[in-house]
Amino acid sequence: MYTPKYPQRIICLTEEGTEVLYAIGEQNRLVGISGFTYRPPQARKEKPKVSTFLDAKFDEIIALKPDLVIGYSDLQADLAAELIRRGIDVYIFNHHTVEGILDMILKFTSLIGNRLEGLKLINEYNRNLDLAFEIGKSIDFKPKVHFEEWNEPIMTGSTWVMELIELCGGNLCFPDLKNEFHAKNRIVSENQVIEANPDLIIGSWCGKMFKPDLVKSREGFSEINAIKNNQLYEIKSEFILQPGPAAMTDGLAQLQKIIKDCSDFYS
Repeated sequence: MYTPKYPQRIICLTEEGTEVLYAIGEQNRLVGISGFTYRPPQARKEKPKVSTFLDAKFDEIIALKPDLVIGYSDLQADLAAELIRRGIDVYIFNHHTVEGILDMILKFTSLIGNRLEGLKLINEYNRNLDLAFEIGKSIDFKPKVHFEEWNEPIMTGSTWVMELIELCGGNLCFPDLKNEFHAKNRIVSENQVIEANPDLIIGSWCGKMFKPDLVKSREGFSEINAIKNNQLYEIKSEFILQPGPAAMTDGLAQLQKIIKDCSDFYS
């Protein structure tokens, strides 16, 4: 008689799945990761890198004999299709909200037989969110925030980032773009940023260092409140642009501190 079993050889094509596995102590089942994985740092030392975000080493993935490959977003649809054609079980998440991040953790941990561990993580992250919300409610000045995910062209943050900013007490410069899931729909012009006149600029240029001096040098930006008052900060992309544990922990904590410090500055 055959006894069904949960996946034992898992490959994560993006970082959030890897971090979940380490967070619940199941990293021994992880046999391959994305080359863009930085959290947790030991994953880069311990696990073979078999993909970027848009490309994969298919032969190496097949050689690792995974019984589950997970990834993220419609941008990995072609990778998923090729792996499926090669007989691999694939699950692609496509969440964009804070609630979606928590749902992903529940779905993923349930899929691999670790639902209770997943629920513990979710409870921990909900406590973080509740604390950030209470602190956000208490700040005296709620700064208008421009979160910049990319600079050429200027692009505002993903939905979960915008939700976290509001949770921490910030006001959005472009609230009408909050629910735009596709990056191309979150592009804004320099003039739009000038007109929005943010009190705070947070840069998280995906995969590269944020350069405040470059932002300050843009034509007309010297009149922006954030520039006048030197309220420009960076949150590295691995902390806030990963739709997983990082955004619920270190990313949230950094965002909360920046907004609180900015509020204190203006108060």
